[in-house]
Amino acid sequence: MSLGPIMLDIDGTELTAEDKEVLQHPLVGGVILFTRNYQAMAQLEALVKDIHALRSPRLLIAVDHEGGRVQRFREGFSRIPPMARFGEVYDRDQNKARSLTRLCGWMMAVELRAVDIDFSFAPVLDLDYGVSSVIGDRAFHSQPEIVADLTHAFIQGMHEAGMAATGKHFPGHGAIEADSHVAMPVDHRPYEEIYAKDIAPFRTLIKKDLAAVMPAHVIYDQVDPNPAGFSRFWLKEVLRTRLNFQGVIFSDDLDMKGAGVVGDNYADRAKVALDAGCDMALVCNNRAGALQVLHGLGQYDDPVSHVRLARMHGRHAMNWNKLRKNIRWRSANEALQRYQNDPTLELDFS
Repeated sequence: MSLGPIMLDIDGTELTAEDKEVLQHPLVGGVILFTRNYQAMAQLEALVKDIHALRSPRLLIAVDHEGGRVQRFREGFSRIPPMARFGEVYDRDQNKARSLTRLCGWMMAVELRAVDIDFSFAPVLDLDYGVSSVIGDRAFHSQPEIVADLTHAFIQGMHEAGMAATGKHFPGHGAIEADSHVAMPVDHRPYEEIYAKDIAPFRTLIKKDLAAVMPAHVIYDQVDPNPAGFSRFWLKEVLRTRLNFQGVIFSDDLDMKGAGVVGDNYADRAKVALDAGCDMALVCNNRAGALQVLHGLGQYDDPVSHVRLARMHGRHAMNWNKLRKNIRWRSANEALQRYQNDPTLELDFS
């Protein structure tokens, strides 16, 4: 059975009978985990093992674990600083910022790989315009070339740990105040400005082997009437054709307010997203909506998407016992704990 085009979630810290039945549906290809799915390290390892055992090839397991405000697992995991802190270091010392960023990319990824999670939806490639309520300090910097430089370092660290990277939120979510989780953001800027500024980090990193991209639930009304994740123009014309992106396109969560303007139901939303160019659509925090997609989407088979998705499986087997003995990890973990206790300290893991 190949990987299907739908990623969904589960409610608890272990699989229920219903979860097992739903996750074996041929349209399912992945599971996204949240804070509610984590109780203890051993429990998480068992949950991931149970999910992976359900199918062959095994389902992808993902999590939003960027650092800062968006880090789903905390107790027992290193607390990664907000990405904006690395941008602040960059303004003083570029080489140090690259080194720290690469190390944190590795730390984030190697800890998740130690529990056999395939990938985190990271890094954020949005620019910090100082206005977005949802992006804010999740962005590395306001300057496109600095965002590209630092996210490249972060991705290098992820690759070292055996994890593929997902750049988000294409073509850029940082220039508008509204949060697409709870509102329908509209960006009134012309295409030329978005392409020159916000798309620049994506353009650079696509040339450096970016594995996946997640589009924004934002309408760029001077360009296309649909949110980017449902737009053939943004995904097929710009991302696939003009930027020659050959990796995975993940939709953002179809349960978000910013997705609500598309279709009459969740199955419609998923179909529009996949037809627009997404390889996998996420349906989170709404089991009824997920079931509606699985029952209403119909047969879906895209061999090219199957190949792309298979590349998101994690590599470089690791376990926590081995990781805790790693000198590089121990040094960085101790420094992160000091910084967490006193954020006024200089960010330095050496």
